[in-house]
Amino acid sequence: MARTVITIDEKIEKAEAAVVAAKKKYDSALDELEKLLTKRKQIQDKKILEAYHSSDRSLDEILSFLNGGNE
Repeated sequence: MARTVITIDEKIEKAEAAVVAAKKKYDSALDELEKLLTKRKQIQDKKILEAYHSSDRSLDEILSFLNGGNE
């Protein structure tokens, strides 16, 4: 039975292909993460705005509280 010899160049090509595939998968996962973080931020922003509109506090009171001036 003949043994197949893999050259160093073939190993390098295979390793490069694996790196390219891993980078593509990483980039895709990173893009998905960024979209989810943006969506979460939008939801949080909407909740804050809704709370502000339903509050009887003034804008200055809310900003003072958020900036730590409500001690």
